[in-house]
Amino acid sequence: MIRIYCMNCGATTLRPFIQLGDQPNGNRFVVPGEEDTEPQMSLLMLVCTSCWQVQIDHFPAPEFLFTHHPYVTGFNVPIVRHCAMLAQEIIDKLGLRPNSLVLDIGCNDGTLLREFAARGMRVLGIDPATTITEMARKNGITVMRTFWDQHAGQALRALKVPVDVITATAVFYHIPDLHDFVRGLAEVMDTNTVFVTQCIHLKDLLEKNQFDHFYHEHSCVHAIVPLNRLFEAHGMRLLHVDFFDVHGGSFVLYVARRDNPRPTTPSIEKAMQEERAAGLDKMETYEAFAARAARNAGKLKDLLVRLKGEGKRVYALGAPAKGSTLLNYAGIGPDLVECAVELNELKVGKLVPGVHIPVVHEAAVTEPPDYYLMLAWNFLDFFMDKYRNYLEGGGRFIVPGPDVRVHGLDDTAEKGA
Repeated sequence: MIRIYCMNCGATTLRPFIQLGDQPNGNRFVVPGEEDTEPQMSLLMLVCTSCWQVQIDHFPAPEFLFTHHPYVTGFNVPIVRHCAMLAQEIIDKLGLRPNSLVLDIGCNDGTLLREFAARGMRVLGIDPATTITEMARKNGITVMRTFWDQHAGQALRALKVPVDVITATAVFYHIPDLHDFVRGLAEVMDTNTVFVTQCIHLKDLLEKNQFDHFYHEHSCVHAIVPLNRLFEAHGMRLLHVDFFDVHGGSFVLYVARRDNPRPTTPSIEKAMQEERAAGLDKMETYEAFAARAARNAGKLKDLLVRLKGEGKRVYALGAPAKGSTLLNYAGIGPDLVECAVELNELKVGKLVPGVHIPVVHEAAVTEPPDYYLMLAWNFLDFFMDKYRNYLEGGGRFIVPGPDVRVHGLDDTAEKGA
């Protein structure tokens, strides 16, 4: 173990609960011919038994993970739709008026900010990724190319531009130092500013066996109980939380300074009670999860080996970072999955990290396989509709969790192995 102190409470009560082996950077796709230069790093997840913050043992340098990040929000149709809904939800819930200033940390290509701008808000983005920030600027979004921390907050405060809302969607668990991030927020938040963050929910991850949510750029996975402690340490309080199915189960949390006039709703206490009832404060919950993850990975590989023996062809649908974790942990390579089908041009023509499965463009698939392995399982409903003709022709989806199962058009699931 490398990490000694909990990144939330600072205690030394860290316990390892799942070792996913040596893994590559799941978002650093490999150029063919450069496979031998790919670094591997241990992927060990820990939980603090004092505050119950789940965190990675070793978080690589952010520059290595994010400077040339290939994820583009605008390529993900369900997320684009979700961003439109979320922008309107935030405006309505907070009563934002036209010309309110929205700051989006980790703005990516500006998809969320464009939704706010279309509704009359002023917008500003923060993101360190070179290629993606250029996309955002071409989309008319002003972007500061930097990592968010206390120094970034101080730089923004020096501009003396009041910020009404700060958003961070699928970002607040990609950072090496939670306290430095929150100190940055404190630099720019006034009495009325609200921070809104959307995060994968630890409760869903554990209950639904989503071990592939663990990869190197996810420094931690959040639950409401430990976040309450974190923000209280910085003079802030939780206002409200909503839950969504997106990302396999996530929450949208509203946070403000302690002196904000908005009340805390009963949703916060209710969420914390549900987390305790689910055993998020018990070590045996994490140990049982790790055992299920190992069984699932074995079942998936056994199924793919059997299908190969039957002469069936399998492609992967999507090449998300979570897919890299799953494939590397289960030992699934191009001998079992011929290729991964993608729309993201930043991944097409390259190889899935670690296992080196070729990534091809969706338009290049002229002969569909017998099965698609759903690496982007969190968008199963979307792909069931998009691939209706394929499914009507007898095609099948292999869904890796919570249990390995095979889906056809009628949406009935068969156990895979």
